[in-house]
Amino acid sequence: MPRISHQLEYSLYVDDLARSAAFYRRVLGFEEYLADDRMVGLGVPGNSVLLLFVRGGSVEPSPTPTGTIPPHDATGHQHLAFAIPVGELAAWEAHLAAEGVALESRITWPRGGVSLYFRDPDQHSVEVATPGLWPSY
Repeated sequence: MPRISHQLEYSLYVDDLARSAAFYRRVLGFEEYLADDRMVGLGVPGNSVLLLFVRGGSVEPSPTPTGTIPPHDATGHQHLAFAIPVGELAAWEAHLAAEGVALESRITWPRGGVSLYFRDPDQHSVEVATPGLWPSY
């Protein structure tokens, strides 16, 4: 089996690109890599990219100078999780409160990890989690 080294990018589908990009820059500190009327690419620590697409804006193939990106889209509330160091948990709780982001849930997992769940402006479920959530983390 060929190896996979890490997750490179993942996407969410949003109603308002500017609002959602501002949320992820402000609350999670992500750097904006690129933006156009269809999508915003945000740098996530650990060499990943979060792609925010306008809902329904990528249902047709997207030609580029070197090839065509296949169509994609999603509806409903999606989920994504970000790893945080165990020593940063209290700081994340304080940061979310200071940003006015309501904590939806706090779970301590059997392996000892702790997850904080909150919603983004499109009601996607966002999680930050300490080590001890999965056997691999």
